[in-house]
Amino acid sequence: MSKLVAPHGGKGLVCCLLEGADRDAELKKAAGLKKIQITARAKGDLIMMGIGGFSPLDGFMPKADWKSVCENLTLADGTFWPVPVTLEASKADADAINAGDEIALEIDGEIMATMKVSEKYEMTEADKKWESELVYMGEGEDSVDGKFWEVALEDHPGVQMVMGQKEFNLAGPVKVLSEGEYPAEYKGVYLTPAETRKMFDDNGWANVAALQLRNPMHRSHEFLAKIAIEVCDGVLIHSLIGNLKAGDIPAKVRVEAIDCLVEKYFVKENVIQAGYPLDMRYAGPREGLLHATFRQNYGINKMIIGRDHAGVGDFYGLFEAQDIFNKVPENDDPGKALLCEPLKIDWTFYCKKCDGMASLRTCPHGKDDRVILSGTKLRHALSNNEEVVDHFGREEVLVILRKYYASLTDKVEVKLQSHAEGSKM
Repeated sequence: MSKLVAPHGGKGLVCCLLEGADRDAELKKAAGLKKIQITARAKGDLIMMGIGGFSPLDGFMPKADWKSVCENLTLADGTFWPVPVTLEASKADADAINAGDEIALEIDGEIMATMKVSEKYEMTEADKKWESELVYMGEGEDSVDGKFWEVALEDHPGVQMVMGQKEFNLAGPVKVLSEGEYPAEYKGVYLTPAETRKMFDDNGWANVAALQLRNPMHRSHEFLAKIAIEVCDGVLIHSLIGNLKAGDIPAKVRVEAIDCLVEKYFVKENVIQAGYPLDMRYAGPREGLLHATFRQNYGINKMIIGRDHAGVGDFYGLFEAQDIFNKVPENDDPGKALLCEPLKIDWTFYCKKCDGMASLRTCPHGKDDRVILSGTKLRHALSNNEEVVDHFGREEVLVILRKYYASLTDKVEVKLQSHAEGSKM
């Protein structure tokens, strides 16, 4: 009997992926259906629904769920869910589709899924702004005092994504027909919830933490993972291998860097590296909740939440992603409640006087004694061919990253957040 936390939603792993003869028959049927072109974000969402990562979701959200998620952090039936999972469609496509129709969802010439449309609903500019404000507006200096809309359309990729959506959303259950390129390109790293659960069970783990990564691991990430290893049975280093914003480091480079770090600086029996196929939404605190929600499906009961988790720019408070867990609605039904808890860790850094990694809770020294670590600061230095200060990252990892940046012909400007420099410390 597994000792792991139950999947979210109280229904076990809800997997919409078809295989074998069922998949073949559905693909044959899909060839004759109306085809809707989907975004990379929707592709990732479909794969997560396919493998059970988004349990209990079995399709894209109807309007009642979309509205309740934005307002209440729950689906319409009260099940916790923090971020909308919707499928956009143009007015022309929506006009040609009625409730009850079956459609095929396609990207780059591949049919990813079929869907039985249960509802279509308009997304006006006002609706998109409403979603942006509830889901993406935070408590940082770029969000307060009426500044949000002055900068969000220019600097917030999540808001840009929402405001750039087409005029309608389509809702309904899906049958997923492909996991895309991930099983082949990330063999051994791309793992399904069923696979990670088996690995944890085989290891005898019951109390498992996840470290969310979209950047290569620097010393602060390493420190966070090792803190979790001390108090849990094991840690899943879980990287996003879907799409990022321009200027972020590609997944294959990050995977190589993590492999190097795990090989040289971790007890390998206590850590597993894996990747998941979503695009970043850059929803800050809400995305931190989403990370905890789908990690529960992977068998995780502790989500490491540090400084500026899933943040972008200066839209969010430094520890807003920790505080939002205190706002999760209470629910007496464990199937509908979020069971994956935050492992909250203070701002971490290298302290020269302590001669080691420390946090604001453990280090009594001043800012001048500390090496402030952040993924943005690291990318900024490497992108501009600047020296990386001592104790920022492991040299073996920096060799891999310098090689990647040396290979670039076109470079994207990396903007430093105010706290990346430690200005708020």
